[in-house]
Amino acid sequence: MDFDFELIIELQRLDAELHNAALVLEGIPRLAQDVDNRRQAATRLVAEAKDKMARNQKKRRDLETEVKDLKAQIGKYKRQLNEVKTNKEYTALLREIEEAQIKVDGLEEAIIAEMLAADDVEEEIKSALHKQGQEDEALGKEKAVLEEKMRETEARHAALAKERAALLPRIPREQIKLYDAIFQKKGGTALSPVTGDFCAMCHMRVRPQMLNEIRDRAAVILCENCGRILYLTAKPEPVKLRPEAGE
Repeated sequence: MDFDFELIIELQRLDAELHNAALVLEGIPRLAQDVDNRRQAATRLVAEAKDKMARNQKKRRDLETEVKDLKAQIGKYKRQLNEVKTNKEYTALLREIEEAQIKVDGLEEAIIAEMLAADDVEEEIKSALHKQGQEDEALGKEKAVLEEKMRETEARHAALAKERAALLPRIPREQIKLYDAIFQKKGGTALSPVTGDFCAMCHMRVRPQMLNEIRDRAAVILCENCGRILYLTAKPEPVKLRPEAGE
């Protein structure tokens, strides 16, 4: 087979770059989603702080309503003091007034505690809003970088695919068939350069006779270990073979 190594090597280069571009395109959406997740996390902090404030305000309103109702009840009891006929009824009303007032005092203390807690929550909201603003600015820039990277990589991938499509008609079909078979079997790397006298991919030593055949490019030589097509990036001097014993 008169193998055109330059074209096949160029095909592998294009396939490697296409593969790398595809990996980038595959990874960018995940990175963009991570940016969105971090932005949503910052937004949730603000929402949670505001929700905490809403609960605080509702609790205060409920406590204030309860205090108002109790004070109204105390006022009613005090008016009834002037209408009772017996000491027993008078004493009972005083006890009711006392118990109600104790409840009012406790509720008012709870209201003060909620007001103090509201001050802390207000600071929490301010901090969360500040962090959200910082995150929005930083993450917005990060998202813009990813979007630009996506556009550039898509354009690069399209250009590489076009270049590959233009290259394929220049390579004999049987050579492409061999290349594709090894490419699929070996995880996307069909060729391996020879470094020194070793296969660069699997580090298996290449026999001297094979090195000469690879140098001459007269035939396709596959690595005896990994099965990839071997080639030399430069044309070294022929390897001198040792004479067989007895010659």
